[in-house]
Formats: sequence, C-alpha cells, structure tokens
Amino acid sequence: MTRDEFNAFCGGLTATTHVVQWGNADVWKVGGKVFGVCGWNDGKDAFTFKASEIAFEVLQDQPGIRPAPYLASRGFKWLQVYGQPGLSDDELRDHLVASYHMAAANLSRKKRAELGIPDKND
Repeated sequence: MTRDEFNAFCGGLTATTHVVQWGNADVWKVGGKVFGVCGWNDGKDAFTFKASEIAFEVLQDQPGIRPAPYLASRGFKWLQVYGQPGLSDDELRDHLVASYHMAAANLSRKKRAELGIPDKND
C-alpha cells in the first residue's frame, strides 16, 4: 500500500479527520481518537494501527511488523508495518478498520450518533 492509498482508504471511513504531525506523519482520527498513522520509519512509509490483544501477540514478531515505536513502549497495543513481507493490502485494510472501530468504541454513544458512526453490533 502506498501513502496515497492509505490516506484515501482512511479518508473513506465515516467521520474521519486527517492531520499532519509528528515529523510529517499522516495521522487519521475518528472523533479525535487516533486509529491510523503513516510515517515514522526513517522517511519511509510505515503504517501504524491499534491492534486487538490477539493481533498484537500474533503479529508483533512477524517479518516487516513490529510493536509501534513510542506507542507500544508505553504499554499500548499498536503495531507498525514497516517492511516486507508485512501485511497484504487487504490485511492492512482489515486491521485499519478494526483500529477505527476500537477508537470509535471509546467515544460516547451520543458522540458516535452525532458523527453518524453506527454501533459495531448494528
């Protein structure tokens, strides 16, 4: 996945916002909560997302994937795809959607309704 493809995909999710921060990283948020980042790998594209407990345990030692610098060192379950083989584009999209839903789940029901984000169970 390229940075442009990453940005287009994240921008296509409901009620997302984009900022450039942290050393020219593309940071995607839902309701002010970060769910995806592109950047942070010595000027090369690297894709960072929040992971479930199981995904974090299974993927963190796979070639091209590591616990996300800074975030994982503070106890957060975030992964970074930084090299090959990493994840396929489809797998990365699936993890970005899961990360989006985890971030949205931290919003109040009222805030999700205001943003037009359906409950995951709907």
